Amino acid sequence: MKNNMTYNQPILKFKNNKFIDTTDCYVSEFPLTIMINGEEFATIICSPNNLRELVIGFIASEGVIIKKDEIKQILIDDSKGFAHVELTKEINPDNKKYTQRMISSCCGKSRAFYFNNDAVTAKVSQSNLTISPEQVINMMDKLHTESKIFKETGGLHNAAISDGHYFYEHRSDIGRHNALDKLFGYCIEHDIPIRNKVLIFSGRISSEILIKAAKIGVGIILSKSAPTSLAINLAEDLNITAVGFIRDDSFNVYSHSERINTDNQD
Repeated sequence: MKNNMTYNQPILKFKNNKFIDTTDCYVSEFPLTIMINGEEFATIICSPNNLRELVIGFIASEGVIIKKDEIKQILIDDSKGFAHVELTKEINPDNKKYTQRMISSCCGKSRAFYFNNDAVTAKVSQSNLTISPEQVINMMDKLHTESKIFKETGGLHNAAISDGHYFYEHRSDIGRHNALDKLFGYCIEHDIPIRNKVLIFSGRISSEILIKAAKIGVGIILSKSAPTSLAINLAEDLNITAVGFIRDDSFNVYSHSERINTDNQD
């Protein structure tokens, strides 16, 4: 094992009309069961890094906590795949949407619960941040530069949160939701205001990713890939600027273009 994120494995490769023995680097997949106040809450399939941030961001985006003071302690037992969370409050036992869910590392498994609580936890953005085209391109370039394990394996989603100037945090995970939750957890734990920040994302902007951005509370999401029609409708409703296909020196602005500064552009 190279590190807890990747493994090297002997493989048989077919190339140039022949087989060769070689090795390949691939990503780790790790089940983490979150226990809240002694009760099973959810099992997340994730990459085994930044687990505390992941837990904090996940339970915050699910509406379990609003601020970090509601967390009494978090104990991560990564040898057994458990995160034991003790809150300063009880979770409503009648709230069945939180009962023993498996959250897939991909997108389809979580859709049923996603729409049950998005009206409660998704926020209409109050961001007044504006950024320049140069900042859009530079932030995506920085995400690409920081995505080192993806370049080795091709098996991770990458995301970052930034103010477009000095603040920048990058996270990777096999699950695109997880990468965003790790960033959310980092900001909660370090008391970093989120409203006037930008999410930079490697994958497409689906409706689920857009709602995750709304739960985090940012006003701008940047992606090198495409959006979906429902994501753009939600972005309009939730006052979020969605920018996609950021490649080389071009990009498309799909919603709330007022946050992209077009002054002095030829």
